[in-house]
Amino acid sequence: MKRLLFGASSAILALAALPASAQTVSEPHGASALDDVVVTAQRRAQNSQDVGIALSVIGGGELDEKGVNVVNDIENVVPNLEVDSQFGSGQPSFRIRGIGTREYSSNNSSTVGIYVDEVAHPYTITTQGAMFDIARMEVLRGPQGTLYGRNTTGGAVNIITNAPTVDLRSGFSAEYGSYDRYKIEGYVSGQIAPGLLGRLAAVTEQGGAWQYHRDTGERLGDRDKTAIRGRLTWDAAENVIVDLAATWAIDKSDGLGFRLRAPYPVFDGSVTYPADTAWRITGWALSPEMAAVSGRALGSKPGRDNDGLDLAARVEADLGWATLNSVTAYQTFSRSEYNDWDGTRFNESDVYFYNDLEVFSQEFRLSNAIGRLNWMVGAHYADESLDGGFYTQFRGANRELINTPYQQSVQAMGIFTHNSFALTDRLSLIAGLRYEYEERSLTTSGTRRLNVPAGPDVTYDTDLSEVTGRFGLEYDLADNALLYASVARGVKSGGFTTYNGTSATPFKPEIVIAYETGIKSDLFDNTLRLNGSIFFYDYENQQIQGLEYDRDSGRLGKITNVPKSEIYGGEIELSWMPINGLTISQNFGYKEGEYTDYFAIDGAATDAANPVNGPWDIIITNDRSGEPLQFPKYNYGGSVAYDWTLAGFDWRAETNYMQRDAIYNAASSSVLPGYWLWNANFSMAPTNANWRVTLWGRNLFNTYYEETRNGFNGSARPTASPNQGRTVGVRLSMDF
Repeated sequence: MKRLLFGASSAILALAALPASAQTVSEPHGASALDDVVVTAQRRAQNSQDVGIALSVIGGGELDEKGVNVVNDIENVVPNLEVDSQFGSGQPSFRIRGIGTREYSSNNSSTVGIYVDEVAHPYTITTQGAMFDIARMEVLRGPQGTLYGRNTTGGAVNIITNAPTVDLRSGFSAEYGSYDRYKIEGYVSGQIAPGLLGRLAAVTEQGGAWQYHRDTGERLGDRDKTAIRGRLTWDAAENVIVDLAATWAIDKSDGLGFRLRAPYPVFDGSVTYPADTAWRITGWALSPEMAAVSGRALGSKPGRDNDGLDLAARVEADLGWATLNSVTAYQTFSRSEYNDWDGTRFNESDVYFYNDLEVFSQEFRLSNAIGRLNWMVGAHYADESLDGGFYTQFRGANRELINTPYQQSVQAMGIFTHNSFALTDRLSLIAGLRYEYEERSLTTSGTRRLNVPAGPDVTYDTDLSEVTGRFGLEYDLADNALLYASVARGVKSGGFTTYNGTSATPFKPEIVIAYETGIKSDLFDNTLRLNGSIFFYDYENQQIQGLEYDRDSGRLGKITNVPKSEIYGGEIELSWMPINGLTISQNFGYKEGEYTDYFAIDGAATDAANPVNGPWDIIITNDRSGEPLQFPKYNYGGSVAYDWTLAGFDWRAETNYMQRDAIYNAASSSVLPGYWLWNANFSMAPTNANWRVTLWGRNLFNTYYEETRNGFNGSARPTASPNQGRTVGVRLSMDF
C-alpha cells in the first residue's frame, strides 16, 4: 500500500509540469482562457484552485447541458461519486469514494452532507426538488466536519442558488422532449426598495411516461413536480446583511417500474410471466388494502405525493474584529410513496412509505484574517423529529399488510474551528478540530400484521461523542500550482434499522481516517487546468446491509457494522482550451476497497443448523476478510464543446459522456454491468440576442443499464430497476 501511495504521489507531482483541473463553468463565446471559479467551500470566497481539497465545481449554466435535473444526476459529471435511488424509490443514497450506505428508509443520516445555501439537509429524501435557479454546485470529497454544520465521512455537496440582483432582470426557459415531457423554469430579480433586493424563481416539470404495463398498456413514468423559491437580501444596517429564503416544492411523480430478468411464476401458480425482453415493460397493481392505508384510489400507479417547505435566514455582520455569520433554518417534509417491487399485477412485493419530518438548525460562525492567519470558529445545533414507517405486502399464502411504525428524535450539537496559517510565502498550515455530541432515540411498537394487535412501544437510544479534525499542508510550487496533503478524521452518526421493528437495535457510528495528497495547477496562460488527488481511507465500523437473527423471529435484514475496511484510489480532472472557443474537459476516478476484519453471519448455514420454525439459537459466521467492497472501481467522463460565430449567429456544439465500471455483488454472486452514456447539445442564437434555441439528446446510443437488481421474491426470480433509454428535445431560453 505504501508503495502504491508513493508511486501515485510521484505521478501527481509529475503532473505539475502539465496543465490543470476541476469542472469549469461554461465559457462565453470567444473565450481564450479558462476563467477562475470562485467557490465558498471553506466558508469564504476563494479561487477553487487555491483550495487544498479535492473539489469539483459545476456551474449553473452547465446543469441543463449535462442533463442534471435532480441532484442524483451529478454522478454523471463528478469522479468517484455515485447516487442510487434505492430500488427505484425517491430515497437517494450518495457515495463518494466508495463511502455511502444503500437503504430505502428515510430515518438515517447520509454519509455525504447535502447543503442548499449553507443549510444542511440531513435526510436525503428532501433533496429531490432543490435543482432549479442554481448558481453552481460544489462537490467536496473526503471527511468534512471542521467547515460544515454536520459531520460526514464521505464528503459534501453544496448547492448555491442564484442571489437577488440590483438591476431588474427576468428570464425563462421552456423545454419539450420525448414522451411528451416538458419543463418550464423562470425567474424575476431586482431591487424592491432602497437596500432591499428580491428574487423569485419557479419551475414545473410534467409528462415523460416512458414505461408501460405489460398487461394493460397503461403508461408509467410521468413527472409532476413544481417548486418555487423566494429570496430577499436586506441591508439591515451599515455592516449587517440579512438574506431570507423560502422554498416550497411538491412532487406527485410516478414511480419506477421493475423489469423481470427471468421467468416469474406467481405464488398461486396461476400465471408464469416470461422474462421481459424490452426494458420499458413493467407491471403493477394497487391492492384494496394498500389503497386504504395510503389514501390512494384503486387503479393508482406507483408514485409519490411528497411536499416540503424550507425556510432560512442568514445574517452577516461585520463586527470590526471579526465577521459574524448566523444561519437559522426550519424544514418540514412529508413523504407518501407507493412502490411495486415485483413488477407484476400481483401484490407480491409492494411497499408504501409514509413520513413527516421537521428539522430546526442554528449555526454561528466567527471568522477573520489577521496577518498570516485565517481563522474561523463555529457552533451548530440541530433538533430533528421524524414520524412514519411503512406498509409492506409480500409474496406468500397470506398477503395481509405488514406495518412498521416508528418515531425518531435527534438532538445534535457541534463546536468546530478551521484555520489556515501561512508559515512562509509558499507554505501554509491547515488545522481544524471539531467536537460533536448527538443523541438519537427511536420508538416503535414493532412489526405486525394488521390483524394482530400492536405490541407495546419500545424505545431504543444511541448517542455520539467524538472529536474529529483535519491537519494539512499547502505548498505553492509556483504561482499556478498548489500541492497539498492532509489527514482527516470523520464520523457518521449511528442509527436504527427500520425495515422491521424487531431489528431496531442501534448500529454504531462509522469512523474514517483519511490520508490524501493532491495537486492543482493552471498552465499555458490558463488554457490548461489539471488537478489530481490520491487517497487512502482507514475505515472503522463501516455501516452496511447485513443480517442478524432474532431467537424467536429468525432472519432479519439489518444495517450492521464491519469492524475494519480500507479504500484507496484517486481522481484526475482536466479542462483544456487549445484554441479559441474549444473547451475539452475530462475526469477519471479510480478506487478499490476490501474488508480487512469481518466475520459475517452465514444465513444459509444458520438456517440449516436450526429448526425450520426456530428457535434460532445457533449462529454460524464466515470470514469475509479480503472480500472487495461493492462499488464500481472506476468512472470516466468528460465533455467537448465548441463555440463559433457564423452568418450573424452564435453557435455551440457540445457532447458529454461518462463510463461506469461494473459492480460485483458478493451476496448474490452477480455483476451489475458497467455502461457508457453519451449526451449532446446543439444551440444557436443571433449574436447579441436575448434568446437561444437548443436541440438536445440524452443517452444517444439508447444504452440499456440498470441501477439495481433485486430478488425480493427469491434470487431465482430477480427483478431490475432500469434507467431510461434515448430521449431528445428542444429548449428555448430567453432573458430580459
